[in-house]
Amino acid sequence: MLGRLNHVALAVPALAAAVERYRDTLGASVSAPQALPEHGVTVVFVELDNTKIELLEPLGENSPIAAFLDKHPKGGMHHVCYEVADIVAARDRLVAAGARVLGDGEPKIGAHGRPVVFIHPGDLFGTLTELEEV
Repeated sequence: MLGRLNHVALAVPALAAAVERYRDTLGASVSAPQALPEHGVTVVFVELDNTKIELLEPLGENSPIAAFLDKHPKGGMHHVCYEVADIVAARDRLVAAGARVLGDGEPKIGAHGRPVVFIHPGDLFGTLTELEEV
């Protein structure tokens, strides 16, 4: 069911400072910021040869990233994202095994323009997990 690791997402308190660190200090290629109001975040992707790092900044006071940063003010790992061939089949398989899909359970369009779902961290060893259809 799982394909490759698509990205590791890091919540950051200041996206511009994080972009500067990855681009200027680490020499990485970083995408332009993309606001995703339906997810409450602004994102950029740090492009690596074998995967991506997604940097997340809260977009609005009700952002789930704002709540995360309240607990972790310096930022930190927020979630991992795996690719799947069929998002509905993957979701249904996990639900049948007792996993909880966050939100209303229906796939939403993510930052790459593809359907995504998030699985409750309590069901995957304390790690919030995103599945993205490819």
